[in-house]
Amino acid sequence: MFFDAGGGHRAAATALKLAIERQGLPWTVRMVHLQDILDQIDVFKKVLRIDLQEIYNQMLKRGWTLGSTTGLRFMQQVIRLLHAGQVKLLAEHWRRQPADMVVSLVPNFNRAMYEGFARACPGRPYVTVLTDIADYPPRFWMEPQQQWVVCGSAKAVEQAAAMGYPAERVSRVSGMILHPRFYGLPQVDRAARRRELGLDAETPTAVVLFGGFGSKAMLGILKRLDASALNMQAILIAGRNGRLRERLEAMPTRMKKHVVGFTNEVPSYMLMADFFIGKPGPGSLSEAIHLGLPAITVSNSWTLPQERYNAEWLTANGLGMVLDSFDGIDGAVSRMLAGTTLAEMRARTAKLENRAVWEIPEILGRILDTP
Repeated sequence: MFFDAGGGHRAAATALKLAIERQGLPWTVRMVHLQDILDQIDVFKKVLRIDLQEIYNQMLKRGWTLGSTTGLRFMQQVIRLLHAGQVKLLAEHWRRQPADMVVSLVPNFNRAMYEGFARACPGRPYVTVLTDIADYPPRFWMEPQQQWVVCGSAKAVEQAAAMGYPAERVSRVSGMILHPRFYGLPQVDRAARRRELGLDAETPTAVVLFGGFGSKAMLGILKRLDASALNMQAILIAGRNGRLRERLEAMPTRMKKHVVGFTNEVPSYMLMADFFIGKPGPGSLSEAIHLGLPAITVSNSWTLPQERYNAEWLTANGLGMVLDSFDGIDGAVSRMLAGTTLAEMRARTAKLENRAVWEIPEILGRILDTP
């Protein structure tokens, strides 16, 4: 189960399905878009002619995230008001298309999905795989119900225990789900590849990425870095935001830059970089760190509430720097490039081995075999 509020949920579901197929497991995996089932009772779509997930995506694209905690709580109240109707539609779906197991990569709707599945297919396992480093309580990812949860951090495991989950129903994996394309990457001549992109071979390089929809914050970041005296260059990935890509490309800069739109070659671009700049999204941070890039990010009142712990995790593990605002990006980059700081942070990233996408199928297999 996935939806498209942000790109991470579909991406995680797709990656997990691909890993299951590559491991040759004898399962038929269906990817089911939750919005397709609940569309007829989406009150936001009825009133605003735009569904709930698209409202969220437009917020991200335009940077309208101030006060998002209040917005999240309001959205959760609406979801709970529609709970009975959601359970009915979900149960009808699983009666038409029964399953031996449901795996959710969706927050906020796990109570309704669990109850709908239990009504249609009683006694069969329901599993929630968190695609955030930790839960944002109360009841964002986890609900107090008889199900399994898969957690990518010690913090999330602690949260599950505090909610009353028995240890045998909580599985810890080594990080967030990454697409299999982030594994087994071929050796590349980084200097030659940089030159192909119009960059210098040896100049310190940042990859700037704000998820699949980009962010206008990238314009300010580029402007501040270019106005500084820093010896650096940047690869900027604008995602599906075509207008943003055009503005980044058109901005005159003294430092060299390479701008791309939406791409499936993120691992390749990250391998060309020395460090990462972006929002504290669990997917982008995990991808960068997996490929050896320390991160510079922010945590403030504009940061989505479910992403704020990610910034805490980053600094607690010495994997990057967290700012109050990207207004200080030039100072942060200066500190990262000074002395041995970057080398020490890169050494810490190298000690982490995230194989969650390959670990989760084994966990699901054990759950399926549980009497």
